[in-house]
Amino acid sequence: GQMNLTSPQNVQVDIINTNFTLRWTWNSENDFSVTFSAQYQRLFEDYEEAVIEETDWKEMSGCQNVTVMECDFSSAMTDYLYSYNVRVRAEQGEEKSPWSTTLFFTPYLKAKIGPPGVHLKSINGVVEINISSPEENLSRRMWTSDIIFTYNAVFWENSSNAEPKSRTLERRNKIYDLAPRTTYCLKVQAHITSERKVGSFSPVYCIKTTDKARILAYPINLEIHALNMKFLLTWDNLYDQNVSFTVQQLIGYLMSLPEDYSNNWTTVSGCENITITQCDVSSDIYHLGTYFFRVKAMSGYNKSHWSNEIKVDPCVVNEIGPPNLTVSSSEDSLRIQLIPPGESENKSMSEFYDLSYRVLYWKNSSDAEEKIKEEQQLLFIISDLTPLTWYCLKVQAFSPVYKKNGHFSDAICIKTLNGKDSPLSIFMAFVIAMFASLILASFCIFSIYHISRRIRYTFFPSCKPPSNIEDRFGSGQPFSIPYLSTSEEPTENCCIIESIVIEETNQTDIKEYKHSKQNSRDSGNYSNDDDTSGAKVLEEMLEQEAA
Repeated sequence: GQMNLTSPQNVQVDIINTNFTLRWTWNSENDFSVTFSAQYQRLFEDYEEAVIEETDWKEMSGCQNVTVMECDFSSAMTDYLYSYNVRVRAEQGEEKSPWSTTLFFTPYLKAKIGPPGVHLKSINGVVEINISSPEENLSRRMWTSDIIFTYNAVFWENSSNAEPKSRTLERRNKIYDLAPRTTYCLKVQAHITSERKVGSFSPVYCIKTTDKARILAYPINLEIHALNMKFLLTWDNLYDQNVSFTVQQLIGYLMSLPEDYSNNWTTVSGCENITITQCDVSSDIYHLGTYFFRVKAMSGYNKSHWSNEIKVDPCVVNEIGPPNLTVSSSEDSLRIQLIPPGESENKSMSEFYDLSYRVLYWKNSSDAEEKIKEEQQLLFIISDLTPLTWYCLKVQAFSPVYKKNGHFSDAICIKTLNGKDSPLSIFMAFVIAMFASLILASFCIFSIYHISRRIRYTFFPSCKPPSNIEDRFGSGQPFSIPYLSTSEEPTENCCIIESIVIEETNQTDIKEYKHSKQNSRDSGNYSNDDDTSGAKVLEEMLEQEAA
C-alpha cells in the first residue's frame, strides 16, 4: 500500500554558547524506517524600507538524512546576530512528508551561557578558586569578551544538614573562614548582568580543607566608605599586639583576564606600614572601571596572608553629599540657587553623575504637609505660595541612571513677603530714592559753585591798583589790604590830579619837572593815554604861568 508520511512536530532549537542543536518529535501509527532533513533561511532586515528580506532555503549542514530526532547544526551558523527560519521533514525513499511549521529564532538572543570551568585548591585552611570562562576552549565565541562574565558560587559543607551559601566571585578568589579538615562542595554559574542572562551551573566539585597555619591572622571585614568621591578603606582590628598594615590595589579588568595577575598588585600610596585600621585610597581610584583592594597585617617578622579582596565600583559605592543652596523670597514664590555636591571641594558630582534635584518644602507649622518638586536645573522657582508665611525646605541630589539618592541638605526656613514688600516694589523704591539723591546732590553742587564765585569776586578780585598808589604806601612794597590778594590786585586807568602851588621858577625847574614826569611815564605805571593827556595839560598850564 501507499504510505503517508506526517510532518515532524515540536521543532525546537537549543543553543549553549556556540553549540546549536535542532530537536523535534515525529509520530506515526506505523513503524516506518524514515530519515529526517532540515533547511534554514536567513533573514535580512531593511531598516529604510521597514521590511524583512528572506534568502532562499538552504540545506542545513549536519541535519541531512539523520535517523534520530535531533542534529547538531553549529557549522551552519556563521553570524549570530541575524535571524533565521528553520523547518524539518521526514523522508523514506522517494516519499517525503510536508515541511514542519517554520521556527523563527535569533542565535544571540536565544543562546544560553554554558557552565564555567572550576579548579579548587586548599592552602592553610583557605580554599582558592580559579574559574575559567564558559567559552575559554572554544574556537568560536557567542559572547564578545570574557570580561562581561561574573560568577556566582554556591558552596556547602558536605554533611546531611548543611545549609548552602551563595557568593559572587571573580575569576580568581579565595574563600576564608572555613573549618579545618572539613570537606566542602561547590558549584559555579556564569551570568551577564547587563543582559540579565544566567548560565547553567558547573558540575559539583568537592575539596577538603587543611589545618590553618599558625601565623598572624589576616585582616577581615574590609569595607569601603565613600562620600563625594573620597574613598576610605576600613577593616577590623583583631590583634592584641602591635601590628602594622599594608594595602594593595588591583585594576579590576586584570582579574577578568586568563593570565596570572598576581604580579600586578600595587601598594596604595600612603597606606604602607600604617598602624591604624583605615586608609584613604582616593588617590588610586578613577571614577571609571572597577578596583580591588586587599590588606596584610605585619608584626616584626611575622606576617599574615593577604585578606579577602574587596571590589570597588566607584560610581556605585560612592554616596552623593548634600548640595549647597541659597534661597530668596518674593510675595508668592521662593527662588532657589543650587551648587552641586562636592563643588566646594573641587570634586563636583555633576562631573560623575547626570544629576537631578529633589526639593521637599512645607509650611512651618505643626500640621504642614510636605510637597515635592524635582528639577534638573541649578536655578528654579517654587511658586503659588502664600504671602507673609514661613516656609522650610531641603534639597537632595539624585542620579536616575545609577538609581542613587544623595544626602539631603539642612533645612532652611524663609518668610514670603507681602505685596508692598515685593522685589519689584523694593526695586522701584530704591530707584526713586537714588533719583532724589542725585537731584539733591546736583542742587547742592550748583549752589556751592555760585556762592564760591561770589566770594572770589568780592574778596579776591582779579584787577590790580596803579603802581603810583603802591609807591605812596612804600617804595617797592606791594599795595595790600588784609582781605585782598596781592597776586590779583585790580589794575585801572587812573588820572592823577595834583594840587599845584604856583611859585616863581625858572625855566630850568620846568625842564627838570618835565624830565621827572618823563621818567615816571617810562616806568610803565603811566603808559596809558590818559596819563599822557594829563601831563600835556599840566605843561600848558605851567608855560602860561611862566609867561
